[in-house]
Amino acid sequence: MKKKILAGLLTTTFTVAALTGCGSAANTNTAATEEATGEAEETVEAASGELTTIKVAASATPHAEILEFAAPLLEAKGYKLDVTVFDDYVQPNLVVESGEFDANYFQHVPYLDSFNEEQGTHLVDAGDIHYEPFGIYPGTKASLDEVADGDVIAIPNDTTNEARALLLLQDNGLLTLKKGAGLTATINDIVENPKNIEFQELEAAQVARVKDEVAFVVLNGNYALEAGFSVAKDSIAYEATDSEAAKTYVNIIAVEEGNENNEAIKALVDVLKSDDVKKFIADNYDGAVVAFE
Repeated sequence: MKKKILAGLLTTTFTVAALTGCGSAANTNTAATEEATGEAEETVEAASGELTTIKVAASATPHAEILEFAAPLLEAKGYKLDVTVFDDYVQPNLVVESGEFDANYFQHVPYLDSFNEEQGTHLVDAGDIHYEPFGIYPGTKASLDEVADGDVIAIPNDTTNEARALLLLQDNGLLTLKKGAGLTATINDIVENPKNIEFQELEAAQVARVKDEVAFVVLNGNYALEAGFSVAKDSIAYEATDSEAAKTYVNIIAVEEGNENNEAIKALVDVLKSDDVKKFIADNYDGAVVAFE
């Protein structure tokens, strides 16, 4: 039997594990009874030798790849990873909120906070795993010295990633944002644009696809990898690894509120922060992905 991961309160057991996040609504007696039931289930499962399944929603690169490497390490701790790849930034949060999945691995905290506010979801950070330096990459032009009046630059259109792109462009002298715009900046906050740059705002996954149509593209690390770009070799400029932006935009394991201290989730985070996984990240991503210390 594959048991449902418990988050302080037991609901019902499904063939595939799923968190419900209802713990806060239970009274003390109910929680105590259900905790005892959960312990009994764990004992039965340990005796049977079956693994507890953890369902994780993830972006393909690098998140699902890192999880694939981590799977045998997690299995040694008694857990089986069931990873589903999503190609957008919306569904992975909705399926965790609904309880269909136990966790996701694709986003940073500013995006999570923005999503919770806009969608009314209740997701939290269960562990900081890695960050991906945001970069400016060539489109039809190879150097920022070539920027001409009216050039088009493609950037992500979601709130936090658009701000991150604009801040990087500002750091490289292409524009000036109004004071205090920070992590909520949009193109409406541009106060100086000496080259009259036009901005093509696209869903993050689509930005790299227009690289042959625009002067430059500003990409998340994972989408740069998927597009075949190397941060070290191809980026024109990128966030420094010790920058505040890199620390702010660390990619996380996100779960429904109340499940962040679940033993299975803690085991998942511990494995992803292990030296073995850190070495895998360092060896495979050419600086586009950096393990968070």
